[in-house]
Amino acid sequence: MRTVLLLGATSDIGQALADKYAKEGYTVWLAGRNTSHMQDIASDLKIRHEANVEYYKFEALDYASHQKFYSDLPGVPDITVCIFGYLGDQEKAEREWNVCQNILDTNYKGAVSILNLIANSYEEKSAGTIVGISSVAGDRGRQSNYFYGSAKAGFTVYLAGLRNRLFKCNVHVLTVKPGFVDTKMTEHLDLPAPLTAQPEKVATAIFKAVKKRKNTIYVLGIWRLIMTIITSIPEPIFKRLKL
Repeated sequence: MRTVLLLGATSDIGQALADKYAKEGYTVWLAGRNTSHMQDIASDLKIRHEANVEYYKFEALDYASHQKFYSDLPGVPDITVCIFGYLGDQEKAEREWNVCQNILDTNYKGAVSILNLIANSYEEKSAGTIVGISSVAGDRGRQSNYFYGSAKAGFTVYLAGLRNRLFKCNVHVLTVKPGFVDTKMTEHLDLPAPLTAQPEKVATAIFKAVKKRKNTIYVLGIWRLIMTIITSIPEPIFKRLKL
């Protein structure tokens, strides 16, 4: 039975992915900080889908623990999805380094730390799929979220380099750019409905993209057009816009 490891499993997207993969007959390994929440998710999936679900404590920012976490898993997962992220407070981060650092570390360093280990194990066995959830915010720096955006830009480039490196080993690397998603992380924002995906939509798009071995996807196609327009605006004009 194929296995999927979900890093950041208690997030809204993580739960949607767990439900999707459990429904499709995969063994699901949940990983996150909140073990009681993961226990509840696992129990629900076992009841509703008669799925094989396990959960493991994972701290994204405890880099020293990543090797032990991965080595203690009962095997090498066929698919790993890196879901965790942190939007943070842009204005507060401009004035407080610890807030800025948390945004950068969560969205980039934590992800790279664990995915490096997984990439090496996949390279050794010449098989596996890595999925990284990045963001359209990384396509161009904007004053409203450039700490988050710059970390996601770095993550996007990291995934692209990983894809280039591992292609010869038959390892698939997928970059996901969801756009706006209706989750707990964005509940304080007034999001436009036509540009906002539900977590279940993201999960389905990821599942299909993995099957088709896609390189990069925008969950809602409109975002590809939007970001093409935004990235094509000349800098002398762009810097005057309130984005």
